[in-house]
Amino acid sequence: MSNCDSNWQIVSASVRGTSHEKWDLPCQDAHCYQRLSNDILIVAVADGAGSAKLSEIGSKIAVETAVNTLAQTLSSPSSQPEEINWQERLIETLNAAKMAVQAEAEVQEVEIRELATTLIVTLATSDFVAVAQVGDGAAVVEDKTGKIEAITQPEQGEYLNETKFLIGFDAVETAQIRVWEGEPAHLAVFSDGLQMLALKMPAGTPHKPFFSPLFHFISTVTDETEAQEQLESFLRSPRVTQRTDDDLTLILATL
Repeated sequence: MSNCDSNWQIVSASVRGTSHEKWDLPCQDAHCYQRLSNDILIVAVADGAGSAKLSEIGSKIAVETAVNTLAQTLSSPSSQPEEINWQERLIETLNAAKMAVQAEAEVQEVEIRELATTLIVTLATSDFVAVAQVGDGAAVVEDKTGKIEAITQPEQGEYLNETKFLIGFDAVETAQIRVWEGEPAHLAVFSDGLQMLALKMPAGTPHKPFFSPLFHFISTVTDETEAQEQLESFLRSPRVTQRTDDDLTLILATL
């Protein structure tokens, strides 16, 4: 993670769900971010499949590869965000992450399904937010006028309570690719453990009473380390754990 003259303030956390704590299983969620110059923020969130033996490895590789791939896209001095075809670049990013997971499966000598994971990768600037998503979770933005909206929505699989995974045959081709244009004030990206609290289902619209206090919180942060501890405490609080026993990841950012 890096900070390079960016005005984005960010607080993030991934914590084990109560069911994973009970059975002494690892947190299968992962997240990663980079702050670049010119007010560019790249974040990624992944949720490893509960049934996959090495999904915590798959999710970690997916987020790190996705963030690094997008950062390289913008590393050239001539790369202007508004001139880039983000539909193409985000698809390339998902493909790079999928290939990295495949490579790790070969190293581990296991079937790729043992590293199954979802993936949300988001690039945010002062005048647009671009998101690619495979699987559940979502990216939510609040603009300068206070309007909160979901850029992406949870993707369901073929069966009830099943989601899509990055390793799927047509996962990249059928991924949600969205470019939201406007002036973002706040951004939230989260894994599916928070869906029932954060979104009004089945429409997938943001639950404003959930987001408004969190966006106020990120706006008033003065110490990011302390804020991370507070965010982790929130994710472990009864208010949250009484509604979900899943692993939880939440990234909050403000510009």
